[in-house]
Amino acid sequence: MYRVIAATMLLAAPAGAETIVIHAGRVVTDAALPARGPSSIVVTDGRIVSIGAADMAVPAGARVVDLSTKTVMPGLIDAHVHLTQDSGLPWYATLRPKFSEPYAAATGLKNALITARAGFTTVRDAGGPILASLAMRDAVAEGSFPGPRILVAGTPLSISGGHADAVVGLAPELAEAINAAGQNPGVCDSPEACAVDVRKIAAKGVDVIKFMATGGVLDDGAIGLEQHFSDAEMKAIVTTAHGVGLKAMAHAHGARGIEAAVEAGVDSIEHGTYLDEKDAKLMKARGTYMVATLMAFEGLKLHIGKGFYTPNVEAKALETLKIVGRGLSIANKYGVNIALGTDAAVFPHGRNAEELNLMVTEGGMTPKAALIAATMGGARLLGVDKVTGTLEPGKFADLIAIDGDPQTDPKAVLSVSYVMTEGRAIPMK
Repeated sequence: MYRVIAATMLLAAPAGAETIVIHAGRVVTDAALPARGPSSIVVTDGRIVSIGAADMAVPAGARVVDLSTKTVMPGLIDAHVHLTQDSGLPWYATLRPKFSEPYAAATGLKNALITARAGFTTVRDAGGPILASLAMRDAVAEGSFPGPRILVAGTPLSISGGHADAVVGLAPELAEAINAAGQNPGVCDSPEACAVDVRKIAAKGVDVIKFMATGGVLDDGAIGLEQHFSDAEMKAIVTTAHGVGLKAMAHAHGARGIEAAVEAGVDSIEHGTYLDEKDAKLMKARGTYMVATLMAFEGLKLHIGKGFYTPNVEAKALETLKIVGRGLSIANKYGVNIALGTDAAVFPHGRNAEELNLMVTEGGMTPKAALIAATMGGARLLGVDKVTGTLEPGKFADLIAIDGDPQTDPKAVLSVSYVMTEGRAIPMK
């Protein structure tokens, strides 16, 4: 059984004894099922107690939330964000003194609130400074700061010269100094070394292990977007992660790198830009999830041609922009499990919900399928489907209020006016 530390913590710390009755004009209890008409949702101790008639008797002492002109639905889930980072910063900006790990934690708390206000009640942080990531997660979990439920990957694994090798693009002397000081964690170049690094990262208390199965776009490396880790190294990473009760997620662009990661038993492919039919058939057979992060391409468009990226990054970005959504379209065609992810931080935080429309217009999904991926799909991938992803008695009151019908209009989720996470209302101003 995979462990999900953040979810376990939240289960042990309910929101409080208050009873809340939410009057909704329309309720989507499950993205896969028809919506209900006017209804009342009763919440006690942060969990849904019942969903009944709009005119039901309100329990004595209960607080009433009037959303009778709104559609109430499960909170959205983003399986790929980077809360401890901000968009719009050139690659060298984080070398400045203020970009310390404590500063990253503060940045993460700021962006957690922005993301919650956008309608996301659960997110998976797909890589960041490990102590900052853990501090951010735990501060939100205990209710000290408002935000979504957060699961974290912490330090991602990379080959030397790979997508998460922090010294790529630096002067040789500086790179040598950083490596000599042991300030470049997660870089491993053998199955044995990678297994050790997985255990060390897991021991810190993360919720998932992330590794860079292929090259990436936003690093200055020039070794392409295909397979980086060897088959044996990927197998060691995934097997070790599973052995300590964690899922593994693979950043993967190139088709053969995707194939190798799936063969190694990875739980999800992140990005999947050049995913092909062979990959899709294998992912379907293995139950591997696809997390396409189409909003990342919107982030690239903000800076292309403006001298913001290095020549290597610009060249890779231009190539990937030619095939936006192709991998997701193929995955969808073959019935691969899909969860919504955005790569928030490549674009400004708070625009996450725009991913649903891209999944439809660029990825070939129906609005209902995109909504399922944004709710129950993400919950299942993250291992929190027993507590969130749908609105039903016993689950946490993770819900949002919007205008319109999200099952037919993917842009309806852009009109978020109310957010509740575990029975706690998120301040919207």
